[in-house]
Amino acid sequence: MALVKKLKCVLCGKEFDPESDTFTCTDCGPDGTLDVLYDYGEIKGKFTPKALFQRKEKSISRYIDLLPISDPSFFPNLKVGCSPLYESSFWAKKLGVRQVLIKDDGRNPTASFKDRASFIGVAKAKEAGATSISCASTGNAASSLAGCAAVGGLDCYIFVPEKAPINKVTQLLIYGAKVFLVKETYEDAFRLASKAIETYGWYNRNSAINPYLVEGKKTCALELAEELSFDLPDKVFVSVGDGCIISGFYKGFYDLKQIGLIDEIPELIGVQAEGAAPIYKAFIEGKNFITKEKTNTLADSIAVGEPRNWAKALRAVRNSGGDMVTVTDEEILEAMRLLARTSGVFGEPAGVAGFAGLLKYAQSHKLKGDESIAVIVTGNGLKDSESARKAAGRPFVVEPTLEAVSRILGSMN
Repeated sequence: MALVKKLKCVLCGKEFDPESDTFTCTDCGPDGTLDVLYDYGEIKGKFTPKALFQRKEKSISRYIDLLPISDPSFFPNLKVGCSPLYESSFWAKKLGVRQVLIKDDGRNPTASFKDRASFIGVAKAKEAGATSISCASTGNAASSLAGCAAVGGLDCYIFVPEKAPINKVTQLLIYGAKVFLVKETYEDAFRLASKAIETYGWYNRNSAINPYLVEGKKTCALELAEELSFDLPDKVFVSVGDGCIISGFYKGFYDLKQIGLIDEIPELIGVQAEGAAPIYKAFIEGKNFITKEKTNTLADSIAVGEPRNWAKALRAVRNSGGDMVTVTDEEILEAMRLLARTSGVFGEPAGVAGFAGLLKYAQSHKLKGDESIAVIVTGNGLKDSESARKAAGRPFVVEPTLEAVSRILGSMN
């Protein structure tokens, strides 16, 4: 177990005792999200490639030395993490780079990257003695929490926008969560969830509020590094909504640098949907604040017009020497098709936004021939079957005769 040394505000640098109940900076308010910092000198001797090699756990619990949990018995009994990493020679050749790696995090238990955060969220709730846990979500964080809470024996209360994909809402219900479909936007759901959490004393799983959730998300960076023997790619493409996932990657690489396992943090390339891009706009305009906006994108998991973790997201891109790019819904649907038909990885719209961003980035001639590129696919395509149908096209309807099949095949020529 890692000893949390302090919590530190990303905006003003004010420090807080990890034993306190503080989740955001008392001076900066909700925008002052906190970093979880450790005694890296103590961890350095424990978190080594040799020690990791000897561990049998096939989940993120293998990284216990860099996780803020006092007792591993608090972890839910789920195999979260250790998702497949594929090398695509097709895309390396197509894009003119040395290597393209595709990390399929849609293979987690509830089919999304968000399981990593919920795994830690449920453990922290149990550590705190809580019996109920709650969050607001566009879908994936909610379903991941519902699954982890079910295994952890916690009551779960979920707030999602009324327009959330039915597949994701069904997941919530099958896991036994109490689900509130909130009219209007994700931002409205977030505000209502925050009020309910405060009123009823539920444990707060919201990633942009609870600093410990990023510690779960950072495990994908730790995993990627371990899989590559700590020889990291030059660029990592990540979809961005609330800003928590890209913040998690930065934190994971930051921790590895602090304990001496890597020398440099890869360039983090954040990808937002064109119809929900407040963090991108702040980055391009060189601002240290975001302007909230209305969203219009089919990529529901990143349809966030008022992101809560914008400060960490901007820091992640800027401090890593990275960049940001936006993609249209049409480019996202095309990326769904191309990724599935060339790699066998089926991602939902937000899940393939990083890949769509890579294709867009390549068109701008910003990639170098000797570079290694990693793309994180954050959610499975079955999460949003309606968008998948739009991307996939239609099947052929035929009479049960070979002649009917032959006519269809002939029409293809």
